[in-house]
Amino acid sequence: MKVLSVNLGRPQPAPYTDQAQGVTGIDKKPVDGPVRVTAPGAKGVGASGLAGDSVCDLRHHGGDDQAVYAYAREDLDGWEREIGKSLANGCFGENLTTEGLDLSGALIGERWRVGAELVLEVTSGRIPCRTFQGHLGERGWVKRFTQKAATGAYLRVIEPGEIRSGDPVEVVHRPEHGVTVAMQFRAVTTERDLLPGLLVAGEALNAETLAAARKYEAARQG
Repeated sequence: MKVLSVNLGRPQPAPYTDQAQGVTGIDKKPVDGPVRVTAPGAKGVGASGLAGDSVCDLRHHGGDDQAVYAYAREDLDGWEREIGKSLANGCFGENLTTEGLDLSGALIGERWRVGAELVLEVTSGRIPCRTFQGHLGERGWVKRFTQKAATGAYLRVIEPGEIRSGDPVEVVHRPEHGVTVAMQFRAVTTERDLLPGLLVAGEALNAETLAAARKYEAARQG
């Protein structure tokens, strides 16, 4: 298990984003590194956890629970076959393009050591947006991505550190519950009845998911 590439984005003008300045950092490119990774701060204030990476829309992206975004090269390869176009590392907006990691099967609260110092914790899957669809130029992309549910994983920073392409990834902790990234994603998108089952993951969930699960369970209990 390893990081194939570390990818950073720069603000670029785009007609398909509703961000106030009309720019997006979704098209990320591999860099040689090393890149410093730290907790960026609360959502709406903090941006990316990677030094030099731009997050332009702080309403929906960035912050401690979305400090780092990882996507598997294996899933990119699958999409290449499905849509018939080449997909470079970083083109899904991922900071880390990984190899050998089952991101859909990763558990919420699972921790990875990346390289010598950095420790990350899995928080959620990635919700697709119209900027993502516009960037790829694929009609119906939000629906297709949601149905496939190969979302990649958002991560928070537990221990800061430097990373570079080629760094090994070691799973150093797996919680005892069975709440996977795929289950969390389905619960907040297409299968809302799964929400109460997420509560066993507790504070490892991102704040929005935890609030939604608690609200759903309270309504169900009457």
